[in-house]
Amino acid sequence: MFSNKLKRMVLILIALLVLVTAGVAGVFLGYNYVTSQNARFDKLEEEINDKTLVINRDTPGAVMVVIESGDSTSDIASQLLDKGLITNSAVFTMLSKFNGFDGGYISGTHFLTPNLSYDEIMYMLCQDPEVIKITFPEGMTYVEIKQKLLDSGLEFDPEKLDECMNSQNLFVDYDFVAAIEPNDKRDFILSGYLFPDTYYFDMNASEEEIVDTFLRNTKIKLDQYEDLYARAKKMNMTLDQVITLASIIQKEANRSDMRTVSCVFHNRLNSSDPGMQKLESCATINYLRELDGLDKVWAADNPADRMRESAYNTYLYAGLPPGPICMPGIDAITAALYPTDENYMYFCATGIDGGSAFAVTAEQQAANVEKYRPNWTDTTATTPTPAA
Repeated sequence: MFSNKLKRMVLILIALLVLVTAGVAGVFLGYNYVTSQNARFDKLEEEINDKTLVINRDTPGAVMVVIESGDSTSDIASQLLDKGLITNSAVFTMLSKFNGFDGGYISGTHFLTPNLSYDEIMYMLCQDPEVIKITFPEGMTYVEIKQKLLDSGLEFDPEKLDECMNSQNLFVDYDFVAAIEPNDKRDFILSGYLFPDTYYFDMNASEEEIVDTFLRNTKIKLDQYEDLYARAKKMNMTLDQVITLASIIQKEANRSDMRTVSCVFHNRLNSSDPGMQKLESCATINYLRELDGLDKVWAADNPADRMRESAYNTYLYAGLPPGPICMPGIDAITAALYPTDENYMYFCATGIDGGSAFAVTAEQQAANVEKYRPNWTDTTATTPTPAA
């Protein structure tokens, strides 16, 4: 009896010893794994920061991985497997959980190469995605912006972008978009609201995401001017009318002349003479010429231009056009709201540093045109200030 009890006790002690040894070994192995893992990730971070590990679309053999918002780790693993970047999606999913990366992968466009380890892939997918930096100067038209987006490498459907620009209902959370009054003569509902600035786009951003990126920034810029809406109301104008007028001012004047040019347009809009209520802005003619693929002109001298049938033709129709012709900056918007207090009714380009000469009477305007016309030599000028 004593012998059996002793045997059982010895076996229990042996079992406990085995368990303790295994536990200690497990802890030791786990500690070593975590330590080595941290060392590996520290090395990766150092390589990324030092630019010794750079993988982008120009890297030989680079494979594009696009993580959509809401993708699970298993979704990402399946994509990696399909693209030959890993050999086992289940292992990648398990390691992601074990290493603390599950739920940490950043949506957007990433580039990887097939020689990366699982650790490296997991770490790289937690870095900021590949973005494209684009600067849009003041005064760009929607057509020019769309082309610049394409030229910069964004992958989108131009026709779908056009649809988004005319889909007011997609962006009604922005007060300034919701306030735009429907007008079937307007070319693009959101023209004028893609604020000129520097942007960072994911190269695979959807058409809606592209437009929303612009509009978010536009809201930020407009919200900086607390008296914007109050001043517009005082001028008896909607914000959309202000942006429309600002877009014409942007194209017609350099910064120093903007408020005086605004004065001319306000004087015409408020004139008791119906004939003088036509803005006669060559900028609107150039807008129409651009849509037809034609070069810009300094002056709308051609009768065919002046008679172009369009609600945007301010030589043909009085008042403001149906919508903005370009994307104005804050200076032009401010000028539209705060014109100088003068009685000018005309202006024309001097052809010198984008300047303008102003006149009260038609005779003074004719004299200015005759004086400065010789300077209008570059018919394809980037920012002409045409006669008005």
